[in-house]
Amino acid sequence: MEIAHKLNILVHIITGAIALLLGIIALTTIKGGKTHNKTGRYFLKLIAIVIVTGLMGVFIFGRNTFLLVITVLSGYVSFSGYRVLLLKSNIPKKVDILASIVSLLVLGYFLYYFKSIGMIWSPIVIYSTVGALLFVITYDFLKYLIPINTYKKHQIWIYEHIYKMISAFSALLSAFSGTVLEKYQPHSQYIPSVLSILLIIAFMVYVYKNGLKKIPK
Repeated sequence: MEIAHKLNILVHIITGAIALLLGIIALTTIKGGKTHNKTGRYFLKLIAIVIVTGLMGVFIFGRNTFLLVITVLSGYVSFSGYRVLLLKSNIPKKVDILASIVSLLVLGYFLYYFKSIGMIWSPIVIYSTVGALLFVITYDFLKYLIPINTYKKHQIWIYEHIYKMISAFSALLSAFSGTVLEKYQPHSQYIPSVLSILLIIAFMVYVYKNGLKKIPK
């Protein structure tokens, strides 16, 4: 069992590190271009492995339950960010609603057991992560109230894609830096998140002013 646990950790770390590198490439190449699209697809595949190994760490090997929230956050925004790019619409789909409900239930599970597991990490990290997941799930339910034509006309989907994919990258980066630079916690965990929020704002403003055809490298 111990060997399996260490192997799971190794796979989790390697795939997470490679996903981070691919995320950087996707962020710094022409959006919608061949390189961006290809690295984006591989990024999502590796995220899937990171999620599976993360869930195994929590439920099979009994690791920190809070890792469940980080895992679900990165997994949910990755899935939802891909789906919105695929559909470019806010027409409700069963698979998207199911993903939102399951993620909400996982969040509820964590909050239910929160007192028993204790404040293992810094409060600022725990509360911001829980808040980020709750925020995106709430939005994904509320966006169905936006008129379909309005959603398409203003191309709201691209802003969703920007927010969710950079958030997925941010979750990975925060988990990585928080682990590698453990003695600098919580700064090593929340600083990447702050920088990612600034990056999200910058991309959204640029797209709003210049449109989709001029998205920068």
